[in-house]
Amino acid sequence: MKFHVFVFVGVVHFLPLNSGKAVYGNGISQRTFQEIKEEIARYGDVAKAIINLAVYGKARNRSYERLALLVDTVGPRLSGSKSLEKAIQIMHQNLQEDGLENVHLEPVKIPHWERGEESAVMLEPRIHKMAVLGLGSSIGTPPEGITAEVLVVTSFDELQRRAPEARGKIVVYNQPYTNYSRAVQYRVQGAVEAAKVGALASLIRSVASFSIYSPHTGIQEYQDGVPKIPTACITVEDAEMMSRMASRGSRIVIQLKMGAKNYPDADSFNTVAEIIGSKYPEQVVLVSGHLDSWDVGQGAMDDGGGAFISWEALSLIKDLGLRPKRTLRLVLWTAEEQGGIGALQYYQLHKANISNYSLVMESDLGTFLPSGLQFTGSDKARAIVEEVMCLLEPINVTQVFRAGEGTDINFWIQAGVPGASFPRYGEDCRKAFTRSQAGSGASLLDDLYKYFSFHHSHGDTMTVMDPKQMNVAAAVWAVVSYVIADMEEMLPRS
Repeated sequence: MKFHVFVFVGVVHFLPLNSGKAVYGNGISQRTFQEIKEEIARYGDVAKAIINLAVYGKARNRSYERLALLVDTVGPRLSGSKSLEKAIQIMHQNLQEDGLENVHLEPVKIPHWERGEESAVMLEPRIHKMAVLGLGSSIGTPPEGITAEVLVVTSFDELQRRAPEARGKIVVYNQPYTNYSRAVQYRVQGAVEAAKVGALASLIRSVASFSIYSPHTGIQEYQDGVPKIPTACITVEDAEMMSRMASRGSRIVIQLKMGAKNYPDADSFNTVAEIIGSKYPEQVVLVSGHLDSWDVGQGAMDDGGGAFISWEALSLIKDLGLRPKRTLRLVLWTAEEQGGIGALQYYQLHKANISNYSLVMESDLGTFLPSGLQFTGSDKARAIVEEVMCLLEPINVTQVFRAGEGTDINFWIQAGVPGASFPRYGEDCRKAFTRSQAGSGASLLDDLYKYFSFHHSHGDTMTVMDPKQMNVAAAVWAVVSYVIADMEEMLPRS
Protein backbone atom coordinates (compact mmCIF):
# COMPACT_ATOMS: atom_id res chain seq x y z
CA MET A 1 0.00 0.00 0.00
CA LYS A 2 1.30 3.43 -0.92
CA PHE A 3 0.41 6.60 0.92
CA HIS A 4 -0.30 9.76 -1.02
CA VAL A 5 2.26 12.28 0.15
CA PHE A 6 2.08 16.03 -0.42
CA VAL A 7 5.55 17.13 -1.44
CA PHE A 8 6.81 20.51 -0.25
CA VAL A 9 9.65 21.39 -2.57
CA GLY A 10 10.84 24.65 -1.09
CA VAL A 11 13.93 24.66 1.11
CA VAL A 12 14.04 27.27 3.87
CA HIS A 13 17.43 28.72 4.77
CA PHE A 14 18.09 29.99 8.28
CA LEU A 15 21.09 31.59 9.91
CA PRO A 16 23.37 29.18 11.77
CA LEU A 17 22.54 28.86 15.44
CA ASN A 18 25.77 27.37 16.79
CA SER A 19 27.01 28.65 20.13
CA GLY A 20 28.81 27.19 23.08
CA LYS A 21 29.93 23.56 23.04
CA ALA A 22 28.30 20.17 23.26
CA VAL A 23 28.06 18.38 26.58
CA TYR A 24 29.17 14.74 26.53
CA GLY A 25 28.69 12.21 29.31
CA ASN A 26 28.99 14.05 32.59
CA GLY A 27 30.39 17.20 31.02
CA ILE A 28 29.15 20.45 32.48
CA SER A 29 28.14 23.42 30.39
CA GLN A 30 29.91 26.70 31.15
CA ARG A 31 27.22 28.80 29.46
CA THR A 32 24.84 30.93 31.44
CA PHE A 33 21.12 30.35 31.24
CA GLN A 34 20.79 33.77 29.60
CA GLU A 35 23.00 32.56 26.75
CA ILE A 36 20.84 29.44 26.38
CA LYS A 37 17.69 31.59 26.31
CA GLU A 38 19.19 33.74 23.57
CA GLU A 39 20.08 30.63 21.57
CA ILE A 40 16.52 29.31 21.83
CA ALA A 41 15.01 32.67 20.91
CA ARG A 42 16.90 32.59 17.61
CA TYR A 43 14.78 29.60 16.57
CA GLY A 44 11.73 31.86 16.25
CA ASP A 45 11.78 31.89 12.46
CA VAL A 46 12.29 28.13 12.29
CA ALA A 47 9.35 27.54 14.61
CA LYS A 48 7.12 29.83 12.55
CA ALA A 49 8.12 28.03 9.35
CA ILE A 50 7.21 24.65 10.88
CA ILE A 51 3.90 25.99 12.19
CA ASN A 52 3.01 27.59 8.88
CA LEU A 53 3.76 24.43 6.92
CA ALA A 54 1.90 22.13 9.31
CA VAL A 55 -1.12 24.27 10.14
CA TYR A 56 -1.64 26.51 7.12
CA GLY A 57 0.60 25.24 4.33
CA LYS A 58 0.90 22.32 1.94
CA ALA A 59 1.31 19.79 4.75
CA ARG A 60 -1.94 20.64 6.53
CA ASN A 61 -4.17 17.59 7.09
CA ARG A 62 -1.39 15.30 5.84
CA SER A 63 -1.04 13.32 9.06
CA TYR A 64 -4.82 12.85 9.21
CA GLU A 65 -5.03 11.63 5.61
CA ARG A 66 -2.07 9.29 6.03
CA LEU A 67 -3.63 7.84 9.18
CA ALA A 68 -7.06 7.42 7.61
CA LEU A 69 -5.57 5.50 4.69
CA LEU A 70 -3.76 3.08 7.00
CA VAL A 71 -6.57 2.37 9.46
CA ASP A 72 -9.25 2.18 6.76
CA THR A 73 -7.06 -0.30 4.88
CA VAL A 74 -5.72 -2.41 7.75
CA GLY A 75 -8.14 -1.85 10.62
CA PRO A 76 -7.23 -2.65 14.24
CA ARG A 77 -3.76 -4.03 14.91
CA LEU A 78 -3.63 -6.42 17.86
CA SER A 79 -0.29 -7.74 19.05
CA GLY A 80 0.53 -10.96 17.21
CA SER A 81 -2.05 -10.41 14.47
CA LYS A 82 -1.58 -10.46 10.72
CA SER A 83 -3.08 -6.97 10.51
CA LEU A 84 -0.35 -5.55 12.77
CA GLU A 85 2.37 -7.11 10.66
CA LYS A 86 0.71 -5.78 7.50
CA ALA A 87 0.65 -2.29 9.03
CA ILE A 88 4.35 -2.55 9.95
CA GLN A 89 5.29 -3.51 6.39
CA ILE A 90 3.18 -0.66 4.98
CA MET A 91 4.82 1.83 7.33
CA HIS A 92 8.30 0.56 6.49
CA GLN A 93 7.60 1.14 2.82
CA ASN A 94 6.07 4.56 3.35
CA LEU A 95 8.87 5.87 5.54
CA GLN A 96 11.29 4.90 2.79
CA GLU A 97 9.16 6.61 0.14
CA ASP A 98 8.98 9.71 2.34
CA GLY A 99 12.75 10.09 1.97
CA LEU A 100 13.67 9.48 5.60
CA GLU A 101 17.03 7.92 6.41
CA ASN A 102 18.11 4.63 7.97
CA VAL A 103 14.61 3.20 7.68
CA HIS A 104 14.65 -0.30 9.14
CA LEU A 105 12.80 -2.86 11.23
CA GLU A 106 14.18 -4.10 14.56
CA PRO A 107 12.96 -7.63 15.42
CA VAL A 108 11.12 -8.25 18.71
CA LYS A 109 9.06 -11.05 20.26
CA ILE A 110 5.54 -10.06 21.29
CA PRO A 111 2.50 -11.70 22.95
CA HIS A 112 -0.15 -13.32 20.77
CA TRP A 113 -3.65 -13.49 22.26
CA GLU A 114 -6.97 -13.86 20.45
CA ARG A 115 -10.38 -13.26 22.00
CA GLY A 116 -12.43 -15.69 19.92
CA GLU A 117 -16.21 -15.79 20.22
CA GLU A 118 -17.60 -14.39 23.47
CA SER A 119 -20.93 -13.61 25.09
CA ALA A 120 -22.46 -12.74 28.44
CA VAL A 121 -26.15 -13.30 29.11
CA MET A 122 -27.99 -12.44 32.28
CA LEU A 123 -30.41 -15.30 33.03
CA GLU A 124 -31.87 -13.98 36.30
CA PRO A 125 -33.70 -11.86 37.35
CA ARG A 126 -34.44 -11.40 33.62
CA ILE A 127 -33.00 -12.42 30.27
CA HIS A 128 -30.59 -9.74 29.07
CA LYS A 129 -27.78 -10.11 26.52
CA MET A 130 -24.90 -7.91 27.64
CA ALA A 131 -22.17 -6.27 25.58
CA VAL A 132 -18.85 -7.79 26.62
CA LEU A 133 -15.18 -7.69 25.62
CA GLY A 134 -12.62 -10.15 26.97
CA LEU A 135 -9.58 -8.59 28.61
CA GLY A 136 -6.18 -9.13 27.04
CA SER A 137 -4.36 -12.34 28.06
CA SER A 138 -7.51 -13.77 29.68
CA ILE A 139 -8.07 -17.48 29.44
CA GLY A 140 -11.29 -18.74 27.91
CA THR A 141 -14.19 -20.54 29.51
CA PRO A 142 -15.11 -24.17 28.91
CA PRO A 143 -17.09 -24.55 25.65
CA GLU A 144 -20.37 -24.64 27.57
CA GLY A 145 -19.40 -21.45 29.38
CA ILE A 146 -19.62 -20.61 33.07
CA THR A 147 -23.07 -20.15 34.57
CA ALA A 148 -23.02 -18.76 38.09
CA GLU A 149 -24.56 -16.32 40.51
CA VAL A 150 -23.08 -12.83 40.65
CA LEU A 151 -21.47 -10.96 43.53
CA VAL A 152 -21.36 -7.20 42.87
CA VAL A 153 -18.69 -5.15 44.68
CA THR A 154 -17.47 -1.58 44.29
CA SER A 155 -13.88 -2.06 45.52
CA PHE A 156 -11.21 -4.57 46.44
CA ASP A 157 -11.84 -3.72 50.08
CA GLU A 158 -15.50 -4.70 49.74
CA LEU A 159 -14.46 -7.92 48.00
CA GLN A 160 -12.26 -8.81 50.97
CA ARG A 161 -15.01 -8.06 53.44
CA ARG A 162 -17.40 -10.27 51.51
CA ALA A 163 -14.88 -12.97 50.59
CA PRO A 164 -17.00 -15.85 51.93
CA GLU A 165 -19.79 -14.86 49.52
CA ALA A 166 -17.51 -14.90 46.46
CA ARG A 167 -16.66 -18.61 46.26
CA GLY A 168 -18.18 -20.23 43.20
CA LYS A 169 -19.56 -16.94 41.85
CA ILE A 170 -18.81 -14.42 39.12
CA VAL A 171 -17.47 -11.24 40.71
CA VAL A 172 -18.71 -8.05 39.07
CA TYR A 173 -16.72 -4.90 39.84
CA ASN A 174 -18.77 -1.72 39.72
CA GLN A 175 -15.85 0.50 40.67
CA PRO A 176 -16.48 4.26 40.35
CA TYR A 177 -14.51 6.22 37.76
CA THR A 178 -12.66 9.02 39.54
CA ASN A 179 -9.60 8.94 37.33
CA TYR A 180 -7.98 6.42 35.03
CA SER A 181 -5.08 5.45 37.26
CA ARG A 182 -7.41 4.39 40.09
CA ALA A 183 -10.05 2.67 38.01
CA VAL A 184 -7.62 0.75 35.80
CA GLN A 185 -6.39 -1.26 38.79
CA TYR A 186 -9.63 -3.22 38.63
CA ARG A 187 -9.02 -4.13 34.99
CA VAL A 188 -5.42 -5.17 35.61
CA GLN A 189 -5.81 -6.93 38.97
CA GLY A 190 -9.51 -7.80 39.12
CA ALA A 191 -9.21 -11.42 38.00
CA VAL A 192 -6.39 -12.16 40.46
CA GLU A 193 -8.22 -10.66 43.43
CA ALA A 194 -11.43 -12.49 42.52
CA ALA A 195 -9.58 -15.79 42.08
CA LYS A 196 -7.97 -15.43 45.50
CA VAL A 197 -11.42 -15.61 47.12
CA GLY A 198 -12.60 -18.53 45.01
CA ALA A 199 -14.53 -16.78 42.23
CA LEU A 200 -15.07 -18.60 38.92
CA ALA A 201 -14.75 -15.50 36.73
CA SER A 202 -14.68 -11.72 36.98
CA LEU A 203 -16.35 -8.92 35.03
CA ILE A 204 -15.25 -5.31 35.40
CA ARG A 205 -17.13 -2.13 34.75
CA SER A 206 -15.38 -0.60 31.73
CA VAL A 207 -12.71 1.94 32.60
CA ALA A 208 -14.28 4.86 30.78
CA SER A 209 -15.03 8.51 31.51
CA PHE A 210 -18.26 8.29 29.49
CA SER A 211 -20.30 5.44 28.01
CA ILE A 212 -23.00 4.93 25.44
CA TYR A 213 -23.27 1.25 26.25
CA SER A 214 -19.67 0.72 25.15
CA PRO A 215 -17.36 -1.95 26.61
CA HIS A 216 -13.69 -0.94 26.89
CA THR A 217 -11.07 -3.70 26.77
CA GLY A 218 -7.42 -3.66 27.86
CA ILE A 219 -4.66 -5.78 29.30
CA GLN A 220 -5.03 -7.73 32.53
CA GLU A 221 -2.35 -9.61 34.45
CA TYR A 222 -2.37 -12.99 36.13
CA GLN A 223 -0.21 -13.75 39.16
CA ASP A 224 1.93 -16.79 39.81
CA GLY A 225 0.40 -19.09 42.37
CA VAL A 226 -3.13 -17.75 41.83
CA PRO A 227 -5.64 -19.71 39.71
CA LYS A 228 -6.33 -18.17 36.31
CA ILE A 229 -9.99 -17.34 35.78
CA PRO A 230 -11.71 -15.82 32.72
CA THR A 231 -12.16 -12.06 32.87
CA ALA A 232 -13.90 -9.51 30.67
CA CYS A 233 -15.29 -5.99 30.70
CA ILE A 234 -18.94 -5.03 30.57
CA THR A 235 -20.55 -1.64 30.05
CA VAL A 236 -20.90 1.03 32.71
CA GLU A 237 -24.66 0.76 32.26
CA ASP A 238 -24.82 -2.99 32.94
CA ALA A 239 -22.47 -2.76 35.93
CA GLU A 240 -24.62 -0.05 37.50
CA MET A 241 -27.82 -1.94 36.73
CA MET A 242 -26.55 -5.07 38.45
CA SER A 243 -25.42 -2.99 41.40
CA ARG A 244 -28.95 -1.63 41.75
CA MET A 245 -30.42 -5.13 41.42
CA ALA A 246 -28.09 -6.47 44.09
CA SER A 247 -28.94 -3.62 46.45
CA ARG A 248 -32.61 -4.69 46.21
CA GLY A 249 -31.69 -8.26 47.10
CA SER A 250 -32.26 -9.70 43.64
CA ARG A 251 -30.46 -12.90 42.70
CA ILE A 252 -28.37 -12.33 39.55
CA VAL A 253 -27.18 -15.21 37.38
CA ILE A 254 -24.94 -14.84 34.31
CA GLN A 255 -23.79 -17.26 31.65
CA LEU A 256 -20.32 -16.24 30.40
CA LYS A 257 -18.74 -17.77 27.30
CA MET A 258 -15.25 -16.80 26.13
CA GLY A 259 -13.20 -18.45 23.39
CA ALA A 260 -10.01 -16.56 24.31
CA LYS A 261 -6.67 -18.28 23.74
CA ASN A 262 -3.03 -17.43 24.40
CA TYR A 263 -0.49 -18.55 21.80
CA PRO A 264 3.33 -18.64 21.80
CA ASP A 265 5.03 -15.28 21.37
CA ALA A 266 5.04 -14.00 17.80
CA ASP A 267 7.74 -12.36 15.69
CA SER A 268 7.28 -8.64 15.13
CA PHE A 269 9.22 -5.39 14.74
CA ASN A 270 9.73 -1.89 16.02
CA THR A 271 9.77 0.42 12.99
CA VAL A 272 12.58 3.00 12.87
CA ALA A 273 13.44 5.97 10.65
CA GLU A 274 15.78 8.93 11.09
CA ILE A 275 17.02 12.30 10.03
CA ILE A 276 20.72 11.85 10.73
CA GLY A 277 22.33 14.63 12.73
CA SER A 278 24.73 17.01 11.00
CA LYS A 279 27.17 17.57 13.89
CA TYR A 280 26.53 15.00 16.62
CA PRO A 281 24.94 12.10 14.70
CA GLU A 282 25.55 9.68 17.57
CA GLN A 283 23.32 11.77 19.85
CA VAL A 284 19.58 11.18 19.60
CA VAL A 285 16.24 12.87 20.14
CA LEU A 286 13.64 10.12 19.92
CA VAL A 287 10.02 10.75 18.88
CA SER A 288 7.53 7.92 19.03
CA GLY A 289 4.06 6.42 19.16
CA HIS A 290 2.88 2.83 19.06
CA LEU A 291 1.56 1.16 15.94
CA ASP A 292 -0.30 -1.70 17.61
CA SER A 293 -3.81 -1.33 19.02
CA TRP A 294 -6.58 -3.44 20.47
CA ASP A 295 -8.75 -5.52 18.17
CA VAL A 296 -11.81 -3.26 18.32
CA GLY A 297 -12.48 -0.03 16.47
CA GLN A 298 -9.64 1.10 14.20
CA GLY A 299 -6.93 2.07 16.66
CA ALA A 300 -7.09 5.56 15.16
CA MET A 301 -6.87 7.49 18.42
CA ASP A 302 -4.88 4.90 20.41
CA ASP A 303 -2.38 5.22 19.06
CA GLY A 304 -2.60 5.85 15.35
CA GLY A 305 -2.69 9.61 15.89
CA GLY A 306 0.39 9.59 18.11
CA ALA A 307 2.35 7.41 15.70
CA PHE A 308 1.42 9.53 12.70
CA ILE A 309 2.12 12.95 14.20
CA SER A 310 5.52 11.54 15.21
CA TRP A 311 6.11 10.58 11.57
CA GLU A 312 4.76 13.98 10.53
CA ALA A 313 7.28 15.75 12.78
CA LEU A 314 10.15 14.27 10.79
CA SER A 315 8.34 14.90 7.49
CA LEU A 316 7.89 18.60 8.31
CA ILE A 317 11.53 19.00 9.25
CA LYS A 318 12.67 17.19 6.12
CA ASP A 319 10.35 19.19 3.87
CA LEU A 320 11.81 22.44 5.16
CA GLY A 321 15.33 21.27 4.35
CA LEU A 322 16.32 21.28 8.01
CA ARG A 323 18.91 18.92 9.45
CA PRO A 324 19.44 19.23 13.20
CA LYS A 325 22.81 18.70 14.83
CA ARG A 326 21.59 15.54 16.56
CA THR A 327 19.84 12.60 14.97
CA LEU A 328 16.06 12.70 15.08
CA ARG A 329 14.88 9.12 15.43
CA LEU A 330 11.30 8.02 14.85
CA VAL A 331 10.28 4.75 16.52
CA LEU A 332 6.87 3.17 15.99
CA TRP A 333 6.58 0.74 18.88
CA THR A 334 4.93 -2.66 18.77
CA ALA A 335 2.99 -4.40 21.57
CA GLU A 336 2.61 -1.30 23.72
CA GLU A 337 -0.86 -2.42 24.75
CA GLN A 338 0.60 -5.57 26.31
CA GLY A 339 2.84 -3.50 28.59
CA GLY A 340 5.46 -1.84 26.38
CA ILE A 341 6.92 -5.15 25.17
CA GLY A 342 8.52 -3.77 22.01
CA ALA A 343 9.82 -0.71 23.84
CA LEU A 344 11.43 -2.81 26.57
CA GLN A 345 13.31 -4.86 24.00
CA TYR A 346 14.40 -1.64 22.24
CA TYR A 347 15.68 -0.29 25.55
CA GLN A 348 17.61 -3.46 26.28
CA LEU A 349 19.19 -3.32 22.82
CA HIS A 350 20.13 0.37 22.93
CA LYS A 351 20.68 1.22 26.62
CA ALA A 352 24.46 0.89 26.23
CA ASN A 353 24.24 4.26 24.43
CA ILE A 354 22.01 5.86 27.05
CA SER A 355 24.36 8.82 27.54
CA ASN A 356 23.72 9.85 23.92
CA TYR A 357 19.94 10.23 24.33
CA SER A 358 19.10 13.89 24.85
CA LEU A 359 15.31 13.50 24.97
CA VAL A 360 12.77 10.70 24.51
CA MET A 361 9.27 11.66 23.39
CA GLU A 362 6.06 9.65 23.19
CA SER A 363 2.56 10.53 21.99
CA ASP A 364 0.01 8.09 23.37
CA LEU A 365 -2.94 9.96 24.85
CA GLY A 366 -4.67 11.32 21.81
CA THR A 367 -3.88 14.10 19.37
CA PHE A 368 -6.58 16.55 20.39
CA LEU A 369 -5.97 20.29 20.57
CA PRO A 370 -2.98 20.69 22.92
CA SER A 371 -2.67 23.34 25.61
CA GLY A 372 0.87 22.50 26.65
CA LEU A 373 3.55 19.91 27.20
CA GLN A 374 4.10 17.55 30.11
CA PHE A 375 7.68 17.16 31.20
CA THR A 376 9.64 15.08 33.67
CA GLY A 377 13.21 16.09 34.33
CA SER A 378 15.65 18.27 36.21
CA ASP A 379 14.86 21.89 37.02
CA LYS A 380 17.51 23.04 34.56
CA ALA A 381 16.07 20.90 31.79
CA ARG A 382 12.57 22.12 32.62
CA ALA A 383 13.69 25.74 32.35
CA ILE A 384 15.09 25.03 28.88
CA VAL A 385 11.90 23.28 27.76
CA GLU A 386 9.86 26.24 29.02
CA GLU A 387 11.88 28.53 26.76
CA VAL A 388 11.39 26.17 23.81
CA MET A 389 7.65 26.16 24.41
CA CYS A 390 7.63 29.97 24.16
CA LEU A 391 8.36 29.47 20.45
CA LEU A 392 4.85 28.04 20.13
CA GLU A 393 3.11 31.22 21.20
CA PRO A 394 1.73 31.76 17.65
CA ILE A 395 -0.55 28.73 18.22
CA ASN A 396 -0.99 29.35 21.97
CA VAL A 397 0.58 26.09 23.16
CA THR A 398 3.15 27.27 25.68
CA GLN A 399 2.50 25.63 29.06
CA VAL A 400 4.82 23.07 30.64
CA PHE A 401 3.32 20.67 33.15
CA ARG A 402 4.78 17.90 35.26
CA ALA A 403 4.76 14.11 34.86
CA GLY A 404 5.59 13.73 31.17
CA GLU A 405 5.83 9.97 30.94
CA GLY A 406 4.55 7.07 28.87
CA THR A 407 4.62 3.28 28.78
CA ASP A 408 7.20 3.12 25.99
CA ILE A 409 9.61 5.78 27.27
CA ASN A 410 9.47 5.18 31.01
CA PHE A 411 12.41 2.77 30.78
CA TRP A 412 14.59 5.69 29.66
CA ILE A 413 13.09 8.25 32.01
CA GLN A 414 13.60 6.03 35.05
CA ALA A 415 17.25 5.70 34.00
CA GLY A 416 17.62 9.49 33.99
CA VAL A 417 17.09 10.37 30.33
CA PRO A 418 15.10 13.53 29.59
CA GLY A 419 11.82 12.54 27.97
CA ALA A 420 8.86 13.95 26.11
CA SER A 421 5.58 12.60 24.85
CA PHE A 422 2.78 14.09 22.87
CA PRO A 423 -0.76 14.04 23.89
CA ARG A 424 -2.63 16.80 25.51
CA TYR A 425 -3.28 15.84 29.13
CA GLY A 426 -5.78 16.97 31.72
CA GLU A 427 -5.60 16.79 35.49
CA ASP A 428 -6.92 13.24 35.43
CA CYS A 429 -3.97 12.04 33.38
CA ARG A 430 -1.37 14.01 35.26
CA LYS A 431 -2.34 12.03 38.35
CA ALA A 432 -2.02 8.83 36.38
CA PHE A 433 1.56 9.51 35.33
CA THR A 434 3.37 10.36 38.56
CA ARG A 435 5.23 7.12 39.06
CA SER A 436 8.76 8.24 38.20
CA GLN A 437 10.56 11.54 38.55
CA ALA A 438 14.05 10.17 38.00
CA GLY A 439 14.70 11.52 34.51
CA SER A 440 12.84 13.88 32.26
CA GLY A 441 9.85 13.55 30.01
CA ALA A 442 7.20 15.58 28.33
CA SER A 443 3.81 15.17 26.73
CA LEU A 444 1.16 17.46 25.34
CA LEU A 445 -1.51 18.55 27.78
CA ASP A 446 -5.02 17.77 26.69
CA ASP A 447 -8.52 17.05 28.04
CA LEU A 448 -8.59 13.30 28.57
CA TYR A 449 -12.31 13.08 29.24
CA LYS A 450 -12.80 12.61 25.50
CA TYR A 451 -9.85 10.26 25.23
CA PHE A 452 -11.11 7.83 27.85
CA SER A 453 -14.62 7.95 26.41
CA PHE A 454 -13.33 6.13 23.31
CA HIS A 455 -10.26 4.37 24.74
CA HIS A 456 -9.99 0.62 23.89
CA SER A 457 -13.53 0.51 22.51
CA HIS A 458 -15.33 0.02 19.21
CA GLY A 459 -15.59 3.82 19.12
CA ASP A 460 -11.85 4.35 18.52
CA THR A 461 -12.20 5.19 14.83
CA MET A 462 -11.28 8.04 12.48
CA THR A 463 -14.53 9.73 13.48
CA VAL A 464 -12.81 10.71 16.74
CA MET A 465 -9.95 12.40 14.92
CA ASP A 466 -9.86 16.05 13.84
CA PRO A 467 -7.41 17.01 11.06
CA LYS A 468 -6.99 20.58 12.32
CA GLN A 469 -6.14 19.40 15.82
CA MET A 470 -3.68 16.88 14.40
CA ASN A 471 -2.03 19.71 12.44
CA VAL A 472 -1.42 21.68 15.62
CA ALA A 473 -0.23 18.59 17.48
CA ALA A 474 2.24 17.80 14.71
CA ALA A 475 3.54 21.38 14.71
CA VAL A 476 4.21 21.27 18.45
CA TRP A 477 5.87 17.88 18.18
CA ALA A 478 8.09 19.03 15.31
CA VAL A 479 9.15 22.32 16.92
CA VAL A 480 10.05 20.73 20.26
CA SER A 481 11.92 17.78 18.76
CA TYR A 482 13.82 19.90 16.21
CA VAL A 483 14.94 22.63 18.59
CA ILE A 484 16.07 20.18 21.29
CA ALA A 485 17.91 18.18 18.62
CA ASP A 486 19.59 21.25 17.15
CA MET A 487 20.66 23.13 20.27
CA GLU A 488 24.37 23.08 20.87
CA GLU A 489 24.06 21.16 24.13
CA MET A 490 22.06 18.16 25.26
CA LEU A 491 19.41 18.65 27.90
CA PRO A 492 20.94 18.53 31.40
CA ARG A 493 20.04 15.55 33.55
CA SER A 494 19.36 15.27 37.25
